[in-house]
Amino acid sequence: MSGIAVLVDHDRGVPSGGALEALTSARALAADMSADLDAVILGDGDLFDAHGADLVAICAAYGAAAVHCGRHQFLADYGPDAWGAALAEFVETAAPLAVVAAGTDRGAEAMAQLAARTNLPLVANCVNVSPKGSPADASTAPSAGGAWHVTRIQWGGSLLEDVTLTSTLPLLTIAQHSIEAEPREDGPLPAAVADFEPDLGPEVQQTLVRDRVTLAEGVTLSTAPVVVSGGRGVGSADGFAPLEELAELLGGRVGCSRAVTNNGWRSHADQVGQTGTRIAPEIYIACGISGAIQHWVGAMGSKNILAINIDPEANMVTKAGYAVIADLHEVVPAICDEIRRRRDRPS
Repeated sequence: MSGIAVLVDHDRGVPSGGALEALTSARALAADMSADLDAVILGDGDLFDAHGADLVAICAAYGAAAVHCGRHQFLADYGPDAWGAALAEFVETAAPLAVVAAGTDRGAEAMAQLAARTNLPLVANCVNVSPKGSPADASTAPSAGGAWHVTRIQWGGSLLEDVTLTSTLPLLTIAQHSIEAEPREDGPLPAAVADFEPDLGPEVQQTLVRDRVTLAEGVTLSTAPVVVSGGRGVGSADGFAPLEELAELLGGRVGCSRAVTNNGWRSHADQVGQTGTRIAPEIYIACGISGAIQHWVGAMGSKNILAINIDPEANMVTKAGYAVIADLHEVVPAICDEIRRRRDRPS
């Protein structure tokens, strides 16, 4: 193998949005290196019997020339030790030029396991990768063991760091929402499928997913096309009622800032931010949120931002594409009324 290998992290056969972003990013990298794009999927026989064809089709649509299916009973569900051990065995036998994964919780954890097992450096949350050394050095031929130029997110998204990576096997994770997931314009490739069975001992079962509890049905905070969030300015748990109404009218979800969860007004599951959920909706409506850097890290992937705040100097207002400087308790109900009025208007 002489290609770029992408770990496609998934939940019971459903690839994460980040995995599709990683495939998109790695496809461009492989093209720069005149190399193949290869996908790696981990699971057991039952998973591949039920979802294997769909997963292969998705990988092919995003440019994978080959899909490597790691099958083992210990890979029936996610476990960081099992995934890391399986990846380590794969790279030893397949010898890819680089290994890429999404900067999701699973992708980052599995790649950290791989880095520890191979004693190789991992560069996390990358937004740009070039196998040609420094940006000004276009003469360096891309090759395994050469210097790679990488730009990555640091300090919770408050700055970008340029680094030079020299490694026999570059290990990289792609920052979530740093690139749009896009399938090949020319349609899927005829991807070859290759099975491998890693030699996994019982020690990799230290941490495994055994059961799940569904917290919410339907669209989630991380996938919602519209997110309506409230901050300290909402005033109370009851103050979120108009925001819930607006989110329902727009087919979105309600989020909140850390100050809200600290006050006990909303669950941590609703928190947008560095220590909460990172979102990338078509529009983010931030109501009464000052916009601390930790919150901005979680919201900066939004396509459009509307801030509603009485403070024109609030950080969220200055960063937003649109702003309403007024009391959210007056503005949000007015928006809801206008939406209902327009929907009731005869066409």
